[in-house]
Amino acid sequence: MGRVQGKVAFITGAARGQGRSHAVRLAEEGADIIAVDACQDFDRVGYAMATEADLAETVKAVEALDRRIVAVKADVRDAAALKAAVDEGVAQFGRLDIVSANAGICTVQKWDEVTPQIWADTLDVNLTGVWHTCVAAIPHLQAAGGGSIVITSSTSGIKGQPWLAPYVAAKHGIVGVMRSLANELAEHNIRVNTIHPAGVDTPLVAGLGGMNQFIEQSPTMGPIFMNTMPVEVVDPVDISNALLYLASDEARYVTGLEMKVDAGCTIR
Repeated sequence: MGRVQGKVAFITGAARGQGRSHAVRLAEEGADIIAVDACQDFDRVGYAMATEADLAETVKAVEALDRRIVAVKADVRDAAALKAAVDEGVAQFGRLDIVSANAGICTVQKWDEVTPQIWADTLDVNLTGVWHTCVAAIPHLQAAGGGSIVITSSTSGIKGQPWLAPYVAAKHGIVGVMRSLANELAEHNIRVNTIHPAGVDTPLVAGLGGMNQFIEQSPTMGPIFMNTMPVEVVDPVDISNALLYLASDEARYVTGLEMKVDAGCTIR
């Protein structure tokens, strides 16, 4: 029997990268999946976003495991669309138990190159989008008698990493959201935690190559990003395994936790 057998998980940013990995890993352990992704590019983000074809690949991967999946194109910035997607999934599956607030974007620039639009886009997706995700899901978790919310933060949610100011602000901000909700929702048997990955081998990290020029200009900053373990990036499944634990009954009394899967980055 799987570790989340019979549970239903709602995952944002599910078309590729960590989101697809989360969907597959939870499905391997018995969960049905409600998957959403915006499937659209941002003018000021230097890498391509996931596509509807990517989301279709996530559907195939989950169905290949003989699990059910509802996939909806929805932007976490759009609270009404996100609620409609969750409601549709719950209508089909009958319940909601697990939330993975995973969708995010990132840009690299010095502080004086952060435009108002870059700031707004990053905070809208990475912070407000997490809030929208939680608000859409919490009533269904309450109806199920409890559940687990897992928010994807970052080492940038713990350390003041340079050239990422909007991203750092958002990733710190969602730790505050987690702490507040962990207190407020405990009486409903809803646990709320954050995961803090180091760099993960995904298109997002691959799209941040501009970081190298800044490190060359300011080499003393480089060690802020270094892991103590001899790896530059971790694999998406490493984060998925942490999510699986936090979503499972093995973590039934774990709430308010900032769980690091960072190869030692934050202890430097």
